[in-house]
Amino acid sequence: MEDSSTTLTSSGFLIPVIAIVSSAFAHAASPREAFLKIIDRPRVPLSAETKRMERTDSLEQFHFSFATEARQRVTGLIVKMRTASGKLPVVVALHGTGGNKESQLPLLEELAGRGFLAIAIDGRYHGERTQGAKGSKAYVDAILNAYRGSGEHPFLYDTVWDIMRLIDWIETRPDADASRVGMIGFSKGGMELYLAAAVDSRIRASVPCISVQSFRWALDHDAWQSRAGTFQLALNEAAREASAAPDAGFLRRFYDRVAPGIYGDFDGPMMAPLIAPRPLLVINGEIDARTPKPGLLEAVGKIKAAYSIAGALDKFEFILQPNTAHKVNSESLRTAVDWLVRWLGTPPLQTKVGVGNGHQ
Repeated sequence: MEDSSTTLTSSGFLIPVIAIVSSAFAHAASPREAFLKIIDRPRVPLSAETKRMERTDSLEQFHFSFATEARQRVTGLIVKMRTASGKLPVVVALHGTGGNKESQLPLLEELAGRGFLAIAIDGRYHGERTQGAKGSKAYVDAILNAYRGSGEHPFLYDTVWDIMRLIDWIETRPDADASRVGMIGFSKGGMELYLAAAVDSRIRASVPCISVQSFRWALDHDAWQSRAGTFQLALNEAAREASAAPDAGFLRRFYDRVAPGIYGDFDGPMMAPLIAPRPLLVINGEIDARTPKPGLLEAVGKIKAAYSIAGALDKFEFILQPNTAHKVNSESLRTAVDWLVRWLGTPPLQTKVGVGNGHQ
C-alpha cells in the first residue's frame, strides 16, 4: 500500500509531499514565493476565443475561453453595458463548489450596470469543464485522483493558476483597464480568491465571501467535518484505500497530497494578510460551520495587524453576518458591490443586486 505522505512526480516516481513543500521554502523568502513555486507550470499561449451571445436588453454578453495549460481551457462569460466605451474597470466573480459561471449571471449584470466589465469563469472540473459529469462529481473525482498521485491540485490551487492566467488575458483586452481588476468569490471561490490575491498584486480589490478560515484551527479543534463535506466521497474512498478512518489525522495526510500546506504555511491566517495594503472586504457568517468562528477570527486578527502595519486600516473591512450560516445575505452583497465601486472607481449608479446563495 502506498504511503500517504508520498505523491507521484511527472515521471511516475513517488516522493514525499513534505519534501515538495520543504523544497519550495528552501528557495523562497516568503509564503508567497513558496506558494507560487507549488502552483507554477509552463505558460502556454492563451489562444483565446470569444463569441457574442444574444441579448435583447441594454447589456452585451460574450462567451470566452483560453488555454491555461496544454490540456486545460478556462471557460467564462463577460457582461458589459452596450453603451460602454474605453477601458473599463474589471470585476471577476468566482463560484462555489458545484456551481458554474452561469450561477453568477445576476451578479455580473449588476456589476455591468455599475460600470464594470464583469467576468465569471468555471473553476476546475466545474461547468463546461466537467467532461459531461453532473454536479460536483468531476471535481470530487479529480480530488480523489490528486490524492492517488495525479499531479493535479483541483482543490483550490489549480484554479488559482487559472485566475492568474485570466489576468494575463484581461491585460490583452482593449476594453479592460488591467490596473483596476477586482474580484469577489464565494466559498470555494472565496478561498481561491484570497490565495490568488495573496500572490498576485494585479488583483487590486478583493471580496472573499464565506471563505476566510483557518484549516489548522478546524483540524486541531475537531471542527473540520463541514468543510471536508464538500469532498466527502473522495475523503471516504481515500481512507478506505489506506485502510484508515476518515478522521482528522487522516484528513491531514489527505490535505498533504491534495493541497500541500493548506493547514500550514498556506492557511488563511498566513496567506490572507499578504493582500495588505490593497483593499480587502471579508464577509462571513457567524454560525457557518465551514468557516468556524474562532479560526476565522484568528485569520481576521492577523489580517488587521498586517493592514495596521501597512498604515492601510481604511482599506480593510470585516462583516460578520449575525446568526448566519453558509450564505451571503442581500445586504452584505450590496455592501460588497459598493465596496468594489469605491475602490475601483466606477460611477455610483443604483441598481438592484440579485444573486443566488447556496455556495459551497
